[in-house]
Amino acid sequence: MKIVIASDSFKGSLSAKEVGEAIARGIKKSSPSIETVNVPMADGGEGTVSAMVDATKGCFVEVEALDPLGRKATAVYGLLSDGETAVIEVASVIGLPLLSLEERDPDRTSTYGIGEMILDAMERGCKRFIIGLGGSSTNDGGVGMLKALGARFCDQKGNALEPRARELKNLRSIDLSGLDPRLFEASFRVACDVENTICGPQGASKIFGPQKGADDSLVLQLEEALKQYAAVLGETIGSNLFEIKGGGAAGGLGVAFHAVLGAELERGVEIVKDVIGLERHLEDAQLVITGEGRMDGQTVFGKTPHGVARSAKKYGLPVIGIAGGLGADADVLYGHGFDALFGIADAPMRLEESMGRSGELLEKAGRNIVQLIQMNLEVEK
Repeated sequence: MKIVIASDSFKGSLSAKEVGEAIARGIKKSSPSIETVNVPMADGGEGTVSAMVDATKGCFVEVEALDPLGRKATAVYGLLSDGETAVIEVASVIGLPLLSLEERDPDRTSTYGIGEMILDAMERGCKRFIIGLGGSSTNDGGVGMLKALGARFCDQKGNALEPRARELKNLRSIDLSGLDPRLFEASFRVACDVENTICGPQGASKIFGPQKGADDSLVLQLEEALKQYAAVLGETIGSNLFEIKGGGAAGGLGVAFHAVLGAELERGVEIVKDVIGLERHLEDAQLVITGEGRMDGQTVFGKTPHGVARSAKKYGLPVIGIAGGLGADADVLYGHGFDALFGIADAPMRLEESMGRSGELLEKAGRNIVQLIQMNLEVEK
């Protein structure tokens, strides 16, 4: 029997690789003859770099880049085993958690550090990029990133603007001729699990601005700034940027990647499944186990376990979901590819205790699953 374990991380506790290893230990304790294949997974958010590096036996790269407020910082990205693919989580250098509550101000933050990371990767020979857009602190439309890559943004007098949202209201022209020519030989796949446009009622500023520190007044200013930016950039490249689904992700960074760098905006879990090659492991499997820290009704909206379950069902495989906690509405998952769901807690306990014992509890869950399967086989005899 072959069991594929394709879980996301249990955030704050175990990486995706460690989750799979713990479940596999439990399975082997119950039945050493069972073959287990651990395929670390992610959905484009936190943990994507680690999962993809682990799954492809790549490596991590440290680089000095500017944080959201322009301070020197150390960021990390992944280099996959092919030596030509870089995986970058924007949150690693411009993430909201990098700023204190007092520092959070999307009028001042910049995506410049992302451009620096891309340049570093190109210097190392990378030609393919996978970008995770979740968790940013910015609302500059990707101006900072594009400036780092060689673009020029000017006011009416031709003066260069600083790469921050507050400057965009004065934007009158954009010169893309200075972009690093290696960008046009590279490909970009962007993990984007939202459909928000750059402007409008469901745009970057109005939906995400408040959580990044913007009050009502600043939200309106940011909205006008991005309108000006999208209009000027659209005129520059000859395209309407206001209707791009996902363009508002990461404070408009989605527009910059799509419109200027030619990126495809895709569901994160689909990118990860494709690059890691999940489905080739499923072809001769008999069971799939997936999971993440919490599973509930929201799991069906682009989360890793649902993406794994969809692939498993293409091969007619039963799917078991394991979570640190199951939401009250988790039963809806039975109609979306899951055959069984298990929470790992073996007694009433606080979240802190469950997180601290995740490895032990996952191992026990893996063992119990196999015991249940074996019992079922005996009953059927």
